[in-house]
Amino acid sequence: MSGTRDDRKSFKLIGGSLPVLGMGTWRLGGIGDDPVAALRKGLERGMTLIDTAEAYGAGHSEELVREAIRGFERSELFIVSKVRESRATRDEIVEAARGSVARLGTYMDLYLLHWPPWDGNLRERMKGLEDVVKNGLAMHIGVSNFSVELIEEARSYLSTVEVAAVQNRMSVADKRYLRDVVPYTQRSGMMFMAYTPLETGGLASNRTLSQVAARYGKTAVQAALNWLICIEPVIPIPKAGKVKHVDEDAGAAGWRLSKEDWQLLNRSLD
Repeated sequence: MSGTRDDRKSFKLIGGSLPVLGMGTWRLGGIGDDPVAALRKGLERGMTLIDTAEAYGAGHSEELVREAIRGFERSELFIVSKVRESRATRDEIVEAARGSVARLGTYMDLYLLHWPPWDGNLRERMKGLEDVVKNGLAMHIGVSNFSVELIEEARSYLSTVEVAAVQNRMSVADKRYLRDVVPYTQRSGMMFMAYTPLETGGLASNRTLSQVAARYGKTAVQAALNWLICIEPVIPIPKAGKVKHVDEDAGAAGWRLSKEDWQLLNRSLD
């Protein structure tokens, strides 16, 4: 399989299937980056989930996403953005969502609270996210960088929508959430998005990953992403900065590590 188009996962709270691999947009535009071309390449390869945020480049990443998705069928895309935790009131949350929609040129499929609030007033933020859905700016809401305890608190403040997804840092070398948040999301029918799944390039030359990957005719990067794909509620979102990297990332889909190799990587890269 050349991409992810026929390799999908279903999530109860989202109510549909999504590609097993998405794309992230943090710090796009570095030396050698061609983000619009890279995002479009990923979409062509079936990586139709794109994650961005108002904090990324002060909204510029959202504008790049708008340019990249032009001409693609909107119903086939899943666009995710995030609101700064410093937005402290319900009205501010809705205003921020309107800004993201304007920059994206479309509604959001999923809108996340980027970090736990610095002032502890999670209730106000979650009510604001609920208002975002009521106003038709996003279809679903979620949280990012949250523990199980905070997810449960966030859910307790909602009356008309559910927390449909959690986005936390996770990779084969960073398994901090594998024992608690990941199984919690699976039991709850939520999606778990794994950001920094390649440790900002740090896994590309890992010897153990390379040895395992060679058994499948794959690269270390592809094996590292596939390790995450093998975990049922997890969708990794590697950065889409360069076309060649997106092309390589797409090769992580359409196959699975054996149980033995998954466990080997689980033990070896602790």
